[in-house]
Amino acid sequence: MGQPSTQASNAIIYLTYGAFLVFGCYIAFRLRHQSKGEYLAGNRTQTAFPLALNFIASENECEEVRIHHWLFLGLQPVKTTLVSNISDETGSTKEGRPASLRAPTLGSGILFAYPQLATITGVQGVVVYAITSAAPLMIFAYLGPIIRKKCPEGFVLTEWTRQRYGVTTALFLSFLTLVTMFLYMVAELSALQQIMNALTGMNGLPMVIVECAVTTIYTSLGGFKISFITDNIQGAMVIALIIIATITVGVEAKIDKSLIESSGLTKPSLLGWQLIYILPVAILTNDFFLSNFWIRTFASKTDKDLWIGVSIAAVVTLIILTLVGATGLIATWSGAFDPNNPDQSGSVAFFYLLEQLPAWTVGIVLVMVVSLSTAAFDSFQSAMVSTASNDLFRNKLNIWWVRVAVVLIIFPVVVLALKAPSILQIYLISDLVSASTIPVLVLGLSDRFYWWRGFEVVVGGLGGILTVFIFGTIYFGNALQGAKLILLEQGLYGNDWSAFGAFVAAPIGGLLWGFLALALRLTYQYLDAKIKGHRFDALDRPAYLDNQVEGAPEYAVSDEIHSNPQEGLVTVDHKGKFF
Repeated sequence: MGQPSTQASNAIIYLTYGAFLVFGCYIAFRLRHQSKGEYLAGNRTQTAFPLALNFIASENECEEVRIHHWLFLGLQPVKTTLVSNISDETGSTKEGRPASLRAPTLGSGILFAYPQLATITGVQGVVVYAITSAAPLMIFAYLGPIIRKKCPEGFVLTEWTRQRYGVTTALFLSFLTLVTMFLYMVAELSALQQIMNALTGMNGLPMVIVECAVTTIYTSLGGFKISFITDNIQGAMVIALIIIATITVGVEAKIDKSLIESSGLTKPSLLGWQLIYILPVAILTNDFFLSNFWIRTFASKTDKDLWIGVSIAAVVTLIILTLVGATGLIATWSGAFDPNNPDQSGSVAFFYLLEQLPAWTVGIVLVMVVSLSTAAFDSFQSAMVSTASNDLFRNKLNIWWVRVAVVLIIFPVVVLALKAPSILQIYLISDLVSASTIPVLVLGLSDRFYWWRGFEVVVGGLGGILTVFIFGTIYFGNALQGAKLILLEQGLYGNDWSAFGAFVAAPIGGLLWGFLALALRLTYQYLDAKIKGHRFDALDRPAYLDNQVEGAPEYAVSDEIHSNPQEGLVTVDHKGKFF
């Protein structure tokens, strides 16, 4: 690979970070007089195109984290021989530094994971993953207007959950949301560290520290709006860089047509067919746990802007994921990567391809990585703070304490990123938890399910996980293996039906447990009414369904709604019924 010199790499990386820091601080200065409400969110302020750029920047980095976990966690170390970094079986680099690049090591990122997916599942896998990653974005365009109509002052999903299902269910969902976003942040830093090592041969830790400092400074000063604005710039940069990189690969890479048929990558596979079901369920439901998406959804000025913005983002994301995944196919068909060579790993197929390209191409990739990483990281930072402020403190904290929270949260993220392989194993359970919880949660969006309460949501969510354990125990004939299936220790891409079965068991089990909880609750309430001599009213139609006012919170009455114009916040004290 025509790798840039150390001096050139440092210049590209740190000048890019410096540009984002200067720009971010400038915007923060311009926003210094914003209210707390504007700091935490930006309801009904954004038009379609900026929304599209934000969803593009956020979604592509989220997919990087997801696919890396699914591919690599639970696998055994694979020796790789990346010419510019790793030279011998001892794992030392040409410069004598310990090599940290191993195919299954956590956090290798999009440039490792997508090409490897192509080398495993071929054209079918690339197309399926691209479609099933991009299409779920449309759920925000569909559900966003519905939730905003019911909860117009909210800016995260947990606020609607609180008003519909009560405090217990809201805290349950908030816990899952905060843990998921925290782990995404840890995974992102781990990915950044290793990809910088692979691209430059340098230790990636200094880049991690600089990125944390840069995003923390401007995010703590500017809040959500600054994250939104920087994502616009970074999203546009990523699109431009993808176009340049695509043209370069098209011109420089030479395809050996004889390798296309022999590679078998154009043929469908069982795994490819399984992914058609697994990926939509895993991605669609897990997106519900990401508050950065919901804050952007509610930031849309109109429902039309939301539909247009998300539609553009879905199409662009589809194209980007297809192009990045195709590099694995091109690396194989150009002879840069030999799947039959035990000393080569599909996880570094992209880098084998880079060896055939000019050194300046690596420079473009470096800028793209920095742009994507900072875009995702500042989005998660602002989303975590907004979610915690709303869910845990009901937005009553002084804005300076909120800013301090942005700074403080970065320390455990960095510490855990250094121990990511052991810590992030628990990330995978969030896929099954979301697949269990979200189906029973969204039933409450329909007025026909007015009798559905928070008890059913919590029991259904936990019951879905129990169902996965039961399925795994039956499938493997071993309770220990059944428990390990909850963590998806073998990832999604195994050679059996265990992962597929888990993602069938989770949502179906969640719904079954939810309706069982409903039966138990109604039975208890019916017996309680008979014993105490009062009327059984658990199935009565709630009054709010007949007293809806356009533009007002659906579930609350007037004395539960409190407006604070000075802070730019509207607080609703209504709590839905849990039991």
